Amino acid sequence: MKKISLYLQLLSLSILLAACDTKAPVAIEAVDTSSNIQALAKGFSAHWLTPQIILLPKQQTNNRYQLTKLAANTVDTVALTAITLPKKLAEKFPHLTGFQSYKVNISNELAKQWLKHSLVITSFDADKQLIAATYIQTGAVIDALYTSVDNDADEVTDLGANISEQGVSFKLWAPTAQAVSVLLFDENLQAMPNAQLAMIEDSKTGVWQVTTGDEASYAYYQYQVRVYHPASKKVETLQVTDPYSLSLSVNSEYSQVVNLNDATTQPSHWAEHSIPRVKNIEDNIFYETHIRDFSANDPSLTNPKFKGKYKAFSEANSDGMQHLKALQASGLNNIHLLPTYDIATVNEEASQHIDMADSLAKVCTIAAKASICQQEYNEQQTLKSLLSSYATDGKKAQQLVSELRAVDNYNWGYDPLHYTVPEGSYAVNAQGVTRLVEFREMVQNLHELGFRVIMDVVYNHTYASGLAPKSVLDKIVPNYYHRLDPLTGAIEQSTCCDNTATERVMMEKLMIDSLVIWARDYKIDGFRFDLMGHQPKSAMLKAREAVRSVDSDTYFYGEGWNFGEVANNNQFVQASQLELGGSEIGTFSDRLRDAVRGGGNNTRATQGIGNGLLMQANELQTTAQSQASYELLMNQLRIGLAGNLADFPLTDKQGKPLLGKDVPYGDQPTGYAKDPADTINYVSKHDNQTLWDNSQYRLAFDVSTQDRVRMHLQSLSFALFAQGIPFVHMGSEFMRSKSFLRDSYDYGDWFNRVDFSAQENYYDVGLPPAEKDQANWPLIQQVLLGHEGRDKVDAEDIAFSNQVFQQMLAIRMSTPLFRLTTAQEIIEQVSFLNIAGASQDGLLVMQIKSGATQENSTLDDKHNYQSVIVIFNTSPKKQRFSYSGASTYILHPLQQAGIDEQVKASKISADEFEVPALSSAVFVSLKALH
Repeated sequence: MKKISLYLQLLSLSILLAACDTKAPVAIEAVDTSSNIQALAKGFSAHWLTPQIILLPKQQTNNRYQLTKLAANTVDTVALTAITLPKKLAEKFPHLTGFQSYKVNISNELAKQWLKHSLVITSFDADKQLIAATYIQTGAVIDALYTSVDNDADEVTDLGANISEQGVSFKLWAPTAQAVSVLLFDENLQAMPNAQLAMIEDSKTGVWQVTTGDEASYAYYQYQVRVYHPASKKVETLQVTDPYSLSLSVNSEYSQVVNLNDATTQPSHWAEHSIPRVKNIEDNIFYETHIRDFSANDPSLTNPKFKGKYKAFSEANSDGMQHLKALQASGLNNIHLLPTYDIATVNEEASQHIDMADSLAKVCTIAAKASICQQEYNEQQTLKSLLSSYATDGKKAQQLVSELRAVDNYNWGYDPLHYTVPEGSYAVNAQGVTRLVEFREMVQNLHELGFRVIMDVVYNHTYASGLAPKSVLDKIVPNYYHRLDPLTGAIEQSTCCDNTATERVMMEKLMIDSLVIWARDYKIDGFRFDLMGHQPKSAMLKAREAVRSVDSDTYFYGEGWNFGEVANNNQFVQASQLELGGSEIGTFSDRLRDAVRGGGNNTRATQGIGNGLLMQANELQTTAQSQASYELLMNQLRIGLAGNLADFPLTDKQGKPLLGKDVPYGDQPTGYAKDPADTINYVSKHDNQTLWDNSQYRLAFDVSTQDRVRMHLQSLSFALFAQGIPFVHMGSEFMRSKSFLRDSYDYGDWFNRVDFSAQENYYDVGLPPAEKDQANWPLIQQVLLGHEGRDKVDAEDIAFSNQVFQQMLAIRMSTPLFRLTTAQEIIEQVSFLNIAGASQDGLLVMQIKSGATQENSTLDDKHNYQSVIVIFNTSPKKQRFSYSGASTYILHPLQQAGIDEQVKASKISADEFEVPALSSAVFVSLKALH
């Protein structure tokens, strides 16, 4: 009791002293005060914004507060004084405006020292009794101390390991660390002589650095960091890789010192190889490719070791590469690669992961607990052979795939470990510089085929945090790089995983520095950003400016979804659909997608409610509700075809004018774009079911196989013939299926296969994995039974689909009128002819004219078309559309010469078009000769 009484007296004294003189903290000597306060501390509800300002949740009390540092059984304190939150800070931190602001009198240098220790806010009642404590979120004050003036941390240009004439320099930003050193390892990952190099901190930047001799060139290394970590509430000594790593050992356990300008890191002729360009942003069209999916199932590769690897893109005569060449000849110009930076979830050591071609002997060595290994099995049988033996209407395939998913060699890769190193599992040799060479060779091969290369990047979250084995950033500057719950301090996980805080200056810098390296040193031509709406718009604009300085025609696009803790600009102005209008940073448009194929997933609706246009057009619109739903879809689709422009003019069925932004999409406007480069048009991508699977859920059971194929192609036609930029999921042209699997990110080659020989689409290869789709199994079984085989396609169907797709691609890319470059051109030149009194169920008629003022820039130079009319007949019967100038048009020459006999049956008379069922017919009018 005496000890506690003395402790409270000392605390009370410290408050009084601090109130009298807050220029210096007051130290309280006590053996057990630190542990007592830590035991009392709850959550992380205090926010240190600047050295002089701290926020706390508002309380209806007269409590007094102190900033308290706990270190080595000592307690240092500074009193807090309530003030009004300055306007600039209220604007910068809108989600904290409901908190109370306090002033703390502490120097910048002392604040930097305190940040290296455990910090809490202690609370005292009117009787000066210690009643509560909370830990402090320090990300904002770290930014204020280290990034707010010139020539501080965010101006450091050479973080990481760099080789120069002076030797090798190592620089690590770790402002809260108490000590940092570099540990050096040789090519065998054994400690080198004099292997530990102590680093010195620059107190202005928070960067620890050391320079050593050439012996460190191409050495492997780790950092040893001594830092207080909130996860354990104690000072930890941690060995961690470099967040600025440029090369890695197998499985990313060690960073490697490299020079990306060295010939040893490059394939032959890398420096001088040519890179395709596009004249206008709107000339892009993206083909979403997963590196493993591209070749893992391709028996035509001459070297089986290249399956699923970067090297597969060097196999010029493989089925996959031959198909890419055909697509390029039709006009495809961008290969979008799903994540190919260093990912956390695939074992890069081939002997430690499972491949479909592996024997069951290997499978049961690695995954001994798998059900198949608990019974007699043929050791020589391959995993693929076993899966093929299972009944497709049973559960065995999904069960085995699910049991092996943690140890197979498959993942989409949305689980970043190191942002700026190519993924090792796609390399034949994952150790060191070989993976860099193989990645660059892939890029070079694609460039030489005429493709630009787009990289899918994920700066919005990390795979791990805290003290987890695959945590990197959070071990170096704890609680800085991740976005924390304002009260509990738990890392937000609305993205799926540990959300990063790209609103933090040094996280933004890491993203930008990484992007510049990919663009400059790997010649990546553009970037697709995962969950881009979780990042500030300002960060995206700044990043694009930086990348443009090394690649002037780069293009940024991504997912502009508005959700999570940052929704509705709650913490900053987001890089979201509604905020990026006019920026020419593209966002995926769910508006056109849902209007075509229907919203949601695994839906089997009735009377069209919830279904897309193609499904509704095949049903009678018998109720006012279904009619209203249908008309709304038609307007959403018209706006989608017009680049999703907010200001595109329409008239409703009653003839009243409205704009794209007036057409509702749930609680948001349909039209949000201000430039065609703002919009990415698609009807399927890697997420959710494939287009083919989604349609089989929804289509009436009696729809024929032929009509299912036509409806699939017509769905794609909307994306290909719309203003804006088309995006195609690899294999869509083959009616690719994943056997109804909703989320195939980690379910192996069995469900993710693509057949570039165009013989199979892998529909109905087994029920999809229970974890994702067990609730849908009864519906899937009902669908499969109800279709009675009409949902099954053969090689002839696949070949037809592939050729028609390529034809549509060629029509778009040979006809500039489909690729108008400004909003004004679209508003002046695009119109819809069957609205108001001319509306017909299942028919949508779009006209694109050469502009009177922009004729030279938008006229189709190849065919001299002065006007294009596209008639989308989504109904199951032929339809006619009256048009007084019809006789001046012809069916597009590519459709006349194509494989689709049904669309060739389109007819033109003096004042009418006739279009067969389920056809998207393109009619063109020749320019009058001068």
